[in-house]
Amino acid sequence: MKKFMSILLALTAVLSLSLTGCGNSANEKGEVIVYNWGEYIDPEVLTMFEEETGIKVVYDEYETNEIMYPKVEAGATAYDVICPSDYMIQKMIDNDLLAEINFDNIPNIKNIGQQYFDSSKEFDPENKYSVPYCFGTVGILYNKTMVDEPIDSWAVLWDEKYADNILMQDSVRDAFMVPLKLNGYSMNTLDEAELEVAKNALIEQKPLVQAYVVDQVRDKMIGNEAAIGVIYSGEAIYTQRENPDLEYVIPKEGTNVWIDSWVIPKNAPNKENAEIFINYMCREDIALMNFDYITYSTPNDAARELIEDEDIKNSSIAFPDLTQYSNLETFHYLGVEGDELYNNLWKEVKSE
Repeated sequence: MKKFMSILLALTAVLSLSLTGCGNSANEKGEVIVYNWGEYIDPEVLTMFEEETGIKVVYDEYETNEIMYPKVEAGATAYDVICPSDYMIQKMIDNDLLAEINFDNIPNIKNIGQQYFDSSKEFDPENKYSVPYCFGTVGILYNKTMVDEPIDSWAVLWDEKYADNILMQDSVRDAFMVPLKLNGYSMNTLDEAELEVAKNALIEQKPLVQAYVVDQVRDKMIGNEAAIGVIYSGEAIYTQRENPDLEYVIPKEGTNVWIDSWVIPKNAPNKENAEIFINYMCREDIALMNFDYITYSTPNDAARELIEDEDIKNSSIAFPDLTQYSNLETFHYLGVEGDELYNNLWKEVKSE
């Protein structure tokens, strides 16, 4: 984990503030209950938000969209702000789980580039329910001291000479995306013959895989524990800071371009505070703090202008020119039957 102890201490401080409050002002202004990916915000930002607004933050984390969704759907815990990925936002909209955002309460939305709202229309057609927070790609990270040749294809993940040195994502859609793109199929396919090809490819690959991981791919690659890993571009930026022998590539067969966005559940108990929180996250200095901390690309154009490191500001990983690549897609929600189909095939892969 990224500077695990410092993060733990920082989050403990934040949670402590959440439990004890911030004096009378916080008690008067209430709280905001946030459900976010692990290590996906600078803890100092949460402290600053509490100090500046008097609203206390109750903060909870999840590891995957698939872990988050049933908890939100069940409603046992009513969250105010969540940060799902594109296809999961589409699912939440389709299942009437999200509230429309009052954008009059989010003036800092002017800092978000229009292109990201245009891309968001794939899952939020009228841009009513979501505000972009981070974006990026999924690609291959490889160690140049452990890999002899330049990598440009997903096919390397089936190369036997890298047996026990390959890391795959422990996520059904991300895992299936790899063989689907390799074989020229859409990563949103519902064609059972195409999915059978992908399933069999994953089963064939399984003996070569060291581990199916999520966040751990970052740490294993930094520590030279594996030669090749499937990784999110934001994590790749961080790993290269820690280990200069690591290289990130978007495979020639195409990949997933994703957007994670802030949304407000329909049962949010503190909707006004949720909008204050989202507006705060859109402030350029705050967006820059989060980018510096989590290294995931920000759609906040004003924050990008504040980046002092020109190499990062013009990085092809952090801010790629996507027109230079072909066969890029965004995940779509495939319906209940689609979810069931993919999940059952993934169980077959994992059980082999």
